[in-house]
Amino acid sequence: MSAPPPKRQKREQYIKRAAAAARKETPGNVKLPQKKFYRQRAHANPFSDHQLDYPLSPAHMDWSSHYPAYVNPDPKQMNLAGSRKLLKDVEVVDIGCGFGGLLVGLAPLLPETLMLGMEIRTQVMEYVRNRVQALRIQQKKLQTPESAAPSTPTEPTADAEAEAASGSAPTPDPSGLVAGGYQNISALRSNTMKFFPNFFRRHQLSKIFICFPDPHFKAKKHKARIISENLNAEYAYALRPGGLLYTITDVEEYHHWVLRHFREEGERQGVEGGVKDLFERVSEEELANDPCVEVMREATEEGKKVTRNKGNKYVAVFRRKADPEWTA
Repeated sequence: MSAPPPKRQKREQYIKRAAAAARKETPGNVKLPQKKFYRQRAHANPFSDHQLDYPLSPAHMDWSSHYPAYVNPDPKQMNLAGSRKLLKDVEVVDIGCGFGGLLVGLAPLLPETLMLGMEIRTQVMEYVRNRVQALRIQQKKLQTPESAAPSTPTEPTADAEAEAASGSAPTPDPSGLVAGGYQNISALRSNTMKFFPNFFRRHQLSKIFICFPDPHFKAKKHKARIISENLNAEYAYALRPGGLLYTITDVEEYHHWVLRHFREEGERQGVEGGVKDLFERVSEEELANDPCVEVMREATEEGKKVTRNKGNKYVAVFRRKADPEWTA
């Protein structure tokens, strides 16, 4: 039997070291994962059968393993699948989270808000999980009073050092773990186009982020775009009134696609009714005062790459309007 590929072998060695460090609670020995061991094709066919696990309904979803610091201490508080409930619901979702840059950037900005990244690519999702685990261990050590000297990330990059230094102040939690310190972010592998309503109930979310999605340039591939009339209806279902849907892309044609599939298309064509009437575009003045927009621009891996290449970034944010009243 042949040996595993070097990339996979090195990745497995990292995972073993991270697990051993977690058991010994020695965060100083934990290194942030390196992307070169987790590279994967940039595109994934959303219509393929990826053998994904998904809950029967949002009431069946087990979130306890994703946010252990927020598990309800009452053992009688169980969901329909028999798993422990959380003290609060997931409110922010990053669709197509990539390598998790947005989640890590938002974690200290919204320390008490549970945020989830959804990604379909296997190795990319494995990287995000290992990254979150390493950051949690490091921050737990930094916030431990008994530690003689705070340990710092051993990743030899400026981005990694900045990420480790940006943890928020911890708050006590009944579970015994430290809230804040990246305990409020997690990620799972899923196909948003197929299973988004299986994870989130009506009006559960306050923010949805869609950052630098696959543009699918060919016309015959437009059906695979993550923004469409059908998918926008699902986003409107999960967003609460007043909730925000953030979009950013470096492709101008895709930006106009986004605008056409939200409120502006209906206004321009004089069309009334439908899901477009549930969104209104947020003004530029309001976006200038929203710190999440700056994180979306600069914290994601794609955003950094566009900045390096001196490209353009097109931002559009839409607010979920209140549901119209039923008329007899």
